[in-house]
Amino acid sequence: MGAGLDLERKYRIALALYAVLAVLVWFTMGEGKIEVFHREIELRWVPIFILATFAFRTVMAMQAERIRRGK
Repeated sequence: MGAGLDLERKYRIALALYAVLAVLVWFTMGEGKIEVFHREIELRWVPIFILATFAFRTVMAMQAERIRRGK
């Protein structure tokens, strides 16, 4: 069971680090705006979206691992 607990710990650390990176991006990016699909959005939302995509993939991978292990 040690490997499962280690994986859970790494999963929680990864999600916490994604959150820390998102906060750092939010407070360090400038106030610029860009046009995406004919809509203006704040520039800081682009890296936030990328980080959210990585976090989503991490959650999906963990759910798949839990299903494989039968939890």
